[in-house]
Amino acid sequence: MAKVLIIGAGGVSNVVVHKCAAVPEVFGEIILASRTRERCEEIAARVKKHLNRDTITDQVDADDVRRTVQLIQKHNPDLVLNVALPYQDISIMDACLETGVDYLDTANYEPPDEAKFEYKWQWAYREKYQQNNIMALLGSGFDPGVTNVFCAYAQKHLFDEIHTIDIVDCNGGDHGKAFATNFNPEINIREVTARGKYWENGQWKSTDPLSVHQSFNFPEVGERNMYLMYHEEMESLALNIKGLRRIRFWMTFGEEYLTHLRVLQNVGMTRIDKVDYQGHKIVPLQFLKAVLPDPGSLGDNYKGKTCIGCVIGGVKDGKPSRKFIYNICDHAETYKELGSQAVSYTTGVPAMIGAKLMLTGKWKKAGVWNMEQWDPDPFMEDLNTYGLPWKVEEWSHSVK
Repeated sequence: MAKVLIIGAGGVSNVVVHKCAAVPEVFGEIILASRTRERCEEIAARVKKHLNRDTITDQVDADDVRRTVQLIQKHNPDLVLNVALPYQDISIMDACLETGVDYLDTANYEPPDEAKFEYKWQWAYREKYQQNNIMALLGSGFDPGVTNVFCAYAQKHLFDEIHTIDIVDCNGGDHGKAFATNFNPEINIREVTARGKYWENGQWKSTDPLSVHQSFNFPEVGERNMYLMYHEEMESLALNIKGLRRIRFWMTFGEEYLTHLRVLQNVGMTRIDKVDYQGHKIVPLQFLKAVLPDPGSLGDNYKGKTCIGCVIGGVKDGKPSRKFIYNICDHAETYKELGSQAVSYTTGVPAMIGAKLMLTGKWKKAGVWNMEQWDPDPFMEDLNTYGLPWKVEEWSHSVK
């Protein structure tokens, strides 16, 4: 049995702690720490009630490397599982490097003052982690994460050559709020308002934000408009999937969401630079985050399903082939199980699975790694076991 330190206490953390606690043969001891210890204690109380497992709680400012080092030294975990903000990835990786402890996160680092999504900052740690004989697993959420593993599974089992990948992400649910985001509002809005980008024939091409869209018929959800965006898993998949000619990422948005977003942009509320307000410097987007609903609170009465997967085209046995590998997740069912909406659930479950594979030695090698660089089979098996069953279908419809 191993000891895991989980940093972060939002909606995803609630899922991760519950799922780790449900696998005591791997996760013998769980420590949960965040800036606000009270939120950790709330999650610990839920886990105790549901699973009768104790969770140790602590407090840490994960922006502060020294304090994070002290936290790690205090508890001496086998793995640090980072579900804090992406801004804190580097400081937590530095703390793991100093203490010699393995690291896992669910989203790549981005600097607070620029909406720029790249792995270069974390990939720069490869040699340091190898030299210190520790491992970092990047992006063990759903997208990135499960989508990467879907592609690795397709490369191993379903295709001789993969030529195109379209990652499609649909939340067909209704939370009943006028405007809310399904994960951290600051990160979500930065991501959505950034320029789109995709990879084709060895080059990155960019588009104006949400300017390219098309309709897609999602299983168990129906026809939805999806919009081309940039997402970090494309950066590693473009390097690691052999023979790839094009990869794109698409996400669905309702018209009401887009209307609210346009208004917020037009009045300056999505800005990430500081402005003067009554003698104080504030970031408008951070203020907006403070007044929007907490994503962790959206589970109650949330109806509908998510459908996330990969439409993959290529060649098998000399013939053209197209497959759709995907998962369906029901908001009402995840709330019934863990008091969580499906977007938090689909991120939290893969984080636990990635940690489990590291701690049991199935995925274990010094360095900094992306999800598709590992054998996909044990991860795919665990998805079925721990609440995210997947399907593979022949797919006749190409993504334009």
